[in-house]
Amino acid sequence: MGLFSFFSKEKKKTLDQGLEKTKVSFFDKLSRAIAGKSKIDDDVLDNLEEVLVTSDVGVDTTLNIIKRVEERVARDKYVTTSELNNLLRDEISQLLSENNSSETEGFQITAAHKPYVIMVVGVNGVGKTTTIGKLAYQFKKAGLKVYLGAADTFRAAAVEQLVIWGERVGVNVVKQQMGSDPASVAYDTLDSAIAGGADVVLIDTAGRLHNKKGLMDELSKIKRVMQKLMPDAPHDVMLVLDGSTGQNAYEQAKQFSAATQVTSMTITKLDGSAKGGVVLGISDQFKIPVRYIGLGEGMEDLQPFNRREFVDSLFGENK
Repeated sequence: MGLFSFFSKEKKKTLDQGLEKTKVSFFDKLSRAIAGKSKIDDDVLDNLEEVLVTSDVGVDTTLNIIKRVEERVARDKYVTTSELNNLLRDEISQLLSENNSSETEGFQITAAHKPYVIMVVGVNGVGKTTTIGKLAYQFKKAGLKVYLGAADTFRAAAVEQLVIWGERVGVNVVKQQMGSDPASVAYDTLDSAIAGGADVVLIDTAGRLHNKKGLMDELSKIKRVMQKLMPDAPHDVMLVLDGSTGQNAYEQAKQFSAATQVTSMTITKLDGSAKGGVVLGISDQFKIPVRYIGLGEGMEDLQPFNRREFVDSLFGENK
């Protein structure tokens, strides 16, 4: 079952608020791009390309969107600039649908995997540990038993932060001394979780990226060690990215995808900047599901990502 498949008015309000800066910036640029034009022509398309690139959608995804718009205009023969908003919303929603961004929200926690093991990766400062804490809160609220593993043993602050989140949420945190083998922490966490009848295990990992081979070796070892207890663990490797960094988030996604088999993404801090377009580009370019988006500091502001609701919020409801 999907844990958070509901779409309440409160959730929509938070989504709209969280994307407000992106929406205002995008439509301000778009209105200037089509000023004085009544028909979508080459000039409008050139300006639209610039709007999308400067909105952190990314070059490759922008070119894909422009191609789709061109084909739609050619097929429909005459499309006015007043129709551009709806046309963009439809084409981008369809693009995300084709690129592994389903409308299924959050993680699919089933009895087939107990506990369901999520290994969380990402560089320091992207909100990785905070994301783990918020996920733990939401899982527990849904009635699940959660264990956290403090496998980022290279930073005392990371372990301390995770312990604080565990106490705040009321879930078990497994840790060892600073400098301990991260794989050993992951093993102990999973061992304790199995014994304790946990439903979900979240493993925090070190956020280093300066040595890709070292990172790859470390993450591979964590997987191997956990598989001694549970052959199909981890069930998900979730990459956390800071959406406010724009193009840097693309580079991090590229590096981590090369270092390990990333199976899902969470994009945080979308409320603090006008760079929400990065969600569209990352979803398209990496063909990896975006599971959650961060829209604020509150516990409920980490929301399951739904591509249709995201696009509708960004472009307005379909009329």
